[in-house]
Amino acid sequence: MGALHEGHLDLVNQAKKECDIVIVSIFVNPTQFNNSEDFANYPVTISKDLNLLERYFVDVVFLPSVNTMYPDTTSLTFDFGPLERILEGAFRPGHFNGVGIIVSKLFNHIRPHRAYFGQKDLQQVAIIRALTKDLSFPIELIVVPTKRDSDGLAMSSRNLRLSPRERKAALILPTSLTQAKNELLSGRDWLEIQSQIKFDFEESPLAKLEYFELVHTDSVTIMTHLENGSHVSICVAAYIGTIRLIDNLPIIY
Repeated sequence: MGALHEGHLDLVNQAKKECDIVIVSIFVNPTQFNNSEDFANYPVTISKDLNLLERYFVDVVFLPSVNTMYPDTTSLTFDFGPLERILEGAFRPGHFNGVGIIVSKLFNHIRPHRAYFGQKDLQQVAIIRALTKDLSFPIELIVVPTKRDSDGLAMSSRNLRLSPRERKAALILPTSLTQAKNELLSGRDWLEIQSQIKFDFEESPLAKLEYFELVHTDSVTIMTHLENGSHVSICVAAYIGTIRLIDNLPIIY
């Protein structure tokens, strides 16, 4: 959705290594925002983005208008079942319907052979994987690891809206993920870990936790303990001031 950072450029770099032509779409999609204020304040830096993509030798930038993508009111709705009713879906009703609509439109306009997405939006990746499978899109999905700043905070366009004080407070997200991962792998009970993390967030004056969950990485099914051979991730969403941030950390056990 624009306001590009190094995490987006990691997607570009991997695509350039593996594909003949790289297309980047930039579109702030109104139908995936369930908060009008969040949509209105989402950072838009088109000139900067285009200059950046030119320096990275991107072949095509698809920069459609809202009227191009939504010439008429969309009557179609997606229902991704239990997958869209937990975590992000529970706190952002309608969000994944908007994601499903716009990704389907982008896939139909561009018709890529491969599509690259960031791991930071773990549940979105699962939604798009289900969408691609159920609608038989002949597209290979590539998931690229989360890019972080030197202090551990996951790169996000929304980070641009954080004040210096909020930026520092936001480190509770990666810190809590790392702490929980280490304690989980050391054998501590997940529910005890989760309870401690919730308390830590309550003690932070600028942070308000929405969820902190252990999930199966592919299905995003909520789990209460590690299982041998399982690929799991810890997912977090929290407000820092008025800015909502998400993050996750994968664990292979």
